[in-house]
Amino acid sequence: MSSSTIESAGSSTSSRTLRNAVIRFAGNSQDGIQSIGGFLARLAGRTAQEVMTYMTIPSTISGGPSIFQVHIGSGQVLTSGDEADVLVAFYQHSYDGHISSLRDGGICLYDSTPTSMERDAVVNLKHERGIKHIGIPFTSATVEAVGGSPRDRGKNMFVMGLICAVFNLDRDKLVGIIARQFGKKDEQVLRNAMLAFDAGYAYQVGDLDRFFFEHGEAEAGHRISTDGNQMLTLGLLAAGVRYGAAYPITPWSTIMETLRTELPKYGGIYVQAEDELAAVSLTIGAAFAGHLAVTGSSGPGLSLKMEALSYASMAELPLIVINVQRGGPSTGLPTSVEQSDLMQAIYGSHGDCPRIVLAPQDVEDCFYIALEAGKLARKYSCPVIILSDQALSSRIEAFHEPDVDMHWVEPTLNLTPKDAEFKPYPLERTTHHAAPGTKMLGGKYPVVTGLEHDEWGHPSGSPKMHSAMTNKRRRKLLDAAAEIAAPKVHGDLEGDVLLVGWGSTYGPLRESTDRLRAEGYKAGHLHLRHIHPLPNGIQPVLNHYKHIVVVEMNDYGAYGYGQLAMLLRARFCNPAIRSVCKTDGLAFRIKDIVTGVEKHLAGVD
Repeated sequence: MSSSTIESAGSSTSSRTLRNAVIRFAGNSQDGIQSIGGFLARLAGRTAQEVMTYMTIPSTISGGPSIFQVHIGSGQVLTSGDEADVLVAFYQHSYDGHISSLRDGGICLYDSTPTSMERDAVVNLKHERGIKHIGIPFTSATVEAVGGSPRDRGKNMFVMGLICAVFNLDRDKLVGIIARQFGKKDEQVLRNAMLAFDAGYAYQVGDLDRFFFEHGEAEAGHRISTDGNQMLTLGLLAAGVRYGAAYPITPWSTIMETLRTELPKYGGIYVQAEDELAAVSLTIGAAFAGHLAVTGSSGPGLSLKMEALSYASMAELPLIVINVQRGGPSTGLPTSVEQSDLMQAIYGSHGDCPRIVLAPQDVEDCFYIALEAGKLARKYSCPVIILSDQALSSRIEAFHEPDVDMHWVEPTLNLTPKDAEFKPYPLERTTHHAAPGTKMLGGKYPVVTGLEHDEWGHPSGSPKMHSAMTNKRRRKLLDAAAEIAAPKVHGDLEGDVLLVGWGSTYGPLRESTDRLRAEGYKAGHLHLRHIHPLPNGIQPVLNHYKHIVVVEMNDYGAYGYGQLAMLLRARFCNPAIRSVCKTDGLAFRIKDIVTGVEKHLAGVD
């Protein structure tokens, strides 16, 4: 048996030990499949397992078809899985739409409830590729256990109990997670949930093996399971952010909602503004007052913020801006993933408008990227944009809880008196403004402005001064590029091909590199967290490979290259840089990347 997959059951039930399993729940968004997927992910984090999840949800209020995929492993888990080992199909349309995602020889558990009770129960099966089909009456069995009409069924909890039994999961810990989730609601809600769970747990599946996961290899220590938006929020709090404003938009909104709840506990405030321009302007006001502040949105909202961000660059004010990217353009694909806002983040505003752009590589890194954004914004007095994406925002991963106390920044308003030589915009130094209320010992108070200005902030139309100030603002990026260490290469340090990526493609690229190496290629992987400016040490790394393939979730564009690939080609003038891109709103699979890379290696474009 492969150590990374489930073999389908034989003719008699037995037990099998697993290192990995990929389970896909397919139903409708109203069925609570996200809830039970989240329960499994949290359980993995409490049992030394590794986990990564992936979900799709409709963008319409009325809901519709949805999936939640969970990859649980005893060792390292870098992706949510190319193919499912087990498919749980709630409806016929779920079965039809996702049976192709099940690997050869996989197991399909489907709702066999009579159509008189569930109109869209699964009745038409495709007996192919060695897939084992097992019909279980999710709906009718849940109604029998809980009572009520099929509409009140809660069959997701029945399925949760069923999966717990089949995979011999830690029932006590799982029940504790469920109790904490539903215990906040009416007592009857928890009672019904547990009745359904117990019914699924006790259901006799029949001719199906029972599976046991090997003991998790995660090191001892307190581990947590959560998503990228929560870790960004925690990182902002630890970085000393206490103020800001935003406007709700998917998939950013949960960061805003958490900040609105948490910041008052630390003496701060977060405002839900009437629109995106008001939100960024309020945030700039907090930065002007001497505080590190944050605003955020998704691509459409960042477009509306761009004029004010240009002001922040000219006025040299420190603030953090988060873009949780989604499919575009326009309203686009609000609940799907894409990495198409990179050029917008770097060049979106009018004029030469320097700002720093960072991108977290996984859920845990969201915490540390927020910390770094705070440090860079303060050090260089400029906007710092964090490019997250829909996959990171909703993906659940398990990892050791960060030492918040070690990283905690307690913000203090600096009102230290300034001497007579203080200038808000010194040509030879980085700007660090005096907060309003600071005593100016020379009696001359500074001006902060979006007009081009001299060193005192007074408006200036001098061509010489404009050139000097433009150079001063650019110098921040040059200094930052020299400060940032080049990322380390995973795999071979020279050879046939270097895979380059950014953001949430980290795991798939790492695993694709390992697969290419297993096939005999000398391959490496370079992942960029600092997108703009690029670290100075990258060029020597690129020169050690015959082919450089940049993998990203955006379009090839008019010139045949993705956005990061275009940036790298412009920066390094290296003709070996090519692209593998996709724009289907779905995360990269390993086989997508490996196939695309092998085409380039074979000279097939």
